[in-house]
Amino acid sequence: MKKLYTIVFLLVASTTLTFAQNKDTKTADKHFDRFEYVKAAEEYQKLIRKGKADDYVYTRLADSYFLINDTKKAEPFYKRVSTRKNVSSETIYNYAQTLKANGKFSESNAMMDKFSQMSPNDSRAIEYKRNPNYIPQILEGKPRYQTKIVVGLNSSNSDFGVHKAGNKIFFSSARNTERKTYGRTQEPFLDIYEATIANGTASNIQAVSGDVNTKYHEGIVAITPDGKRMYFDRNDYYNGKYKKNEEGISQLNIYYAELIDGQWRDVQPVPFNNTEYSVGHPTLSPNGNTMYFVSDMPGGQGDSDIYKVSINPDGTFGQPENLGSKINTEGKEVFPFIAQNGTLYFSSDGHLGIGGLDVFSSANAGAGEVKNLGTPINSTSDDFAFSIDDASQEGFVSSNRDGSKEGGSDNIYMVSEICVSTINTIVKDADTNQPISGATVALYDANQNRLTSKMTGADGRTSFEIECDQTITVQASANKYDSNAEKISTSEETVSTEILLRPIDDLIVDDQVVLKPILFDFDKHNIKPQAALELDNLVQLMKKYPEMIIKVESHTDIQGRPEYNMGLSNRRAQSTVQYVISKGIDSARISGEGFGESRPAIDCGLNCTEEEHQKNRRSEFIIVKR
Repeated sequence: MKKLYTIVFLLVASTTLTFAQNKDTKTADKHFDRFEYVKAAEEYQKLIRKGKADDYVYTRLADSYFLINDTKKAEPFYKRVSTRKNVSSETIYNYAQTLKANGKFSESNAMMDKFSQMSPNDSRAIEYKRNPNYIPQILEGKPRYQTKIVVGLNSSNSDFGVHKAGNKIFFSSARNTERKTYGRTQEPFLDIYEATIANGTASNIQAVSGDVNTKYHEGIVAITPDGKRMYFDRNDYYNGKYKKNEEGISQLNIYYAELIDGQWRDVQPVPFNNTEYSVGHPTLSPNGNTMYFVSDMPGGQGDSDIYKVSINPDGTFGQPENLGSKINTEGKEVFPFIAQNGTLYFSSDGHLGIGGLDVFSSANAGAGEVKNLGTPINSTSDDFAFSIDDASQEGFVSSNRDGSKEGGSDNIYMVSEICVSTINTIVKDADTNQPISGATVALYDANQNRLTSKMTGADGRTSFEIECDQTITVQASANKYDSNAEKISTSEETVSTEILLRPIDDLIVDDQVVLKPILFDFDKHNIKPQAALELDNLVQLMKKYPEMIIKVESHTDIQGRPEYNMGLSNRRAQSTVQYVISKGIDSARISGEGFGESRPAIDCGLNCTEEEHQKNRRSEFIIVKR
């Protein structure tokens, strides 16, 4: 999205070295200053071939590639200048971002270390030094969303920035080939489109009717809750006049239009537009009383900041207010969105991420902790313009990531939230009711597959996040204790469970070690993970009492042929024995024998219930010697 970013928000951070421009770089610099980075790169390359390149040229060339998101080409030129004494810290930061986008995380961190030394008071450096191992934490985090391409929506050019209003979506696209080609991207100028989406497929795609779209760029849309007013950003073009700042650049401004007889008419500018800086990316609070937007106006934190401004009942505006250093950094904060629950979502290259622009969230309209949304919302490319409907838990994100079957440089993806339930567990001693530190808590699904495990802290507690609407077995084990388990349902957002563990000696009852049922799959004899935890209790006891000798007696129910059941029970007994031996117990201390259906615990014959069959399918652990 870097290429498109220069259209949607005309910002370029100064990253060049202190070398001066000269007559040789004049043509290339002219293209660069006009954001024509493709042509600028070609001209800087010509200077290299002519032997007229210095560190200024190499840095400008790297910046040109970086700003059109060609990080593969940018990398060698950033590397060339990164060791120079007079290299700027911003060049080092861009080099770190480039390495990260190219998947070279350790090298990226090395450059972030250098950047932090050069600019220790920069908020990006402070955040990095606070958590230098952030990349694996983001990549290994449990995904909260899933993404898929929207069928039929994306074109061969850029498409991005979905706003949903009623049963329609509005988005920006460069698909109108009848528009003049924009020299900086070699794509047509952007227009605003609308479409309907059902079952992940778009239809009825058309440019919005009325006076919104012009021959220049129109981008991000926000529509009031009553559906009667559209806010949008556009180049500084109003009443037929196309304005530029002192450097010849047309800034981004915010306008609004009214829905009149089905068409968007009566376009008006907001009062805080300015010819000398950009304001754009409008979004509205759920009640429509506050607008959030992006600007590089003087007095901000960095390249672009997120602001908010009140909208009065009569449609007039208050004074724009910067969201402050918790949200805004020395980098770029863009594409804000406020969900119904008040969470602020936005994209940033200043907060800790895994690519160029990453999507972040902050509860309470930006007052909460800034959190990276992780994968798959974020990638090593640019990910932006995130929006979510709290009711349906569906939304959209735009990205220039690889892997899309569509041909555009930016594509729109549909987002659906994965329902997550938090399982809070405390493990206690059954006799003293005191918490057990260092206990292992494992989760199993309905098929007894082990999902994950954690250790309890000093307070005996640990927690997990798992998908909703599952039946989960929470099993706890600890040294010198019998394991225990509880079944729970993740049908609620938060589930709490308490697991009591008995001291290991409590498993000895008369002449047996009484374990919970050692469960096998139907017609199988391999030891499953949940059964292994129970057998580990037997191993504990046998290690505690080195003279103990155990005989495993395995039984089946009466379902199946008697001779088959005898063989199956023998195989299960021997699998149990082999597991215990594998844990370091001498083979002379444990043996096994199968009895098939010959010794039922409940003699119910052909009239057994499933519960009675289950009780008959058992293993008993007889103490031969203690």
